[in-house]
Amino acid sequence: MATLLPDTLYLRGKRAQRRGTVRPEVTLCRDCLLDTIEGELAEFNGRVVAFEPDSEIFTQYFFVEASDFEAAGLAPETASAIEKRLAQTGESCAECSRRATWLWISREEVGSLDEVEKIHEAPGEWLCAEHGAQKLASAFEKIAEANVFYMNLPYGEAGAYVWI
Repeated sequence: MATLLPDTLYLRGKRAQRRGTVRPEVTLCRDCLLDTIEGELAEFNGRVVAFEPDSEIFTQYFFVEASDFEAAGLAPETASAIEKRLAQTGESCAECSRRATWLWISREEVGSLDEVEKIHEAPGEWLCAEHGAQKLASAFEKIAEANVFYMNLPYGEAGAYVWI
């Protein structure tokens, strides 16, 4: 099960709207969640660094725009490392010839957001938005059972999907 708050981000423990018209909170099974989000993720025009969640312990998987990193509680050195990855351009999708806007970083490459050097160095997998959305969906499909208490959708121009 997953609770999707598509247009909400928590900053310093308080809800912050990230879209003019806020869509309602909804609790979905994994298949319905993926049906709901995959198309929207594929249409997101911004840049994304997405960290594969730890299927054993994560309870939240959420997108944070770079300008919200500090208020969302990311450590300054982690925020800086992610911002440098977001600034990288010129890559092509590993699956097709389109411009890559997603950098998928696996758990094997970066196990925790505290591993700042690994965030800097991880090759990751460069993907277009469509293949990035598919990669995220594939990661969720591999999780046998989880209760995700909070997930949102991307907003703004560039940010990261992180987990806790």
